[in-house]
Amino acid sequence: QVQLVESGGGLVQAGGSLRLSCVASGTIFRDNDMGWYRQAPGKQREMVAIITRSGATNYADSVKGRFTISRENAKNTVYLQMNSLKPEDTARYYCSVEELVWGQGTLVAVSS
Repeated sequence: QVQLVESGGGLVQAGGSLRLSCVASGTIFRDNDMGWYRQAPGKQREMVAIITRSGATNYADSVKGRFTISRENAKNTVYLQMNSLKPEDTARYYCSVEELVWGQGTLVAVSS
């Protein structure tokens, strides 16, 4: 059974930084595309960043130049480095394997 556990969320002031981590178990991590998604209150879940098994990345326009997704296959971990945070980045952030398995999420709150 595939499980994902996110961590690293918290409360930060606008302009600050956070690094989210997602540890996967029960899957051959290096063979999977991984992604970070977010859902703000009253809004639909949206893609934030994706990293393929080969290391190619794709970002939502709203986070390009501010967020960086990376993976460390030896640790079964995918990261999301978030810089220059804005209040509109406030959301619960979820990690996903191929958009098929989801973690419980970690809450990010950015104050103005």
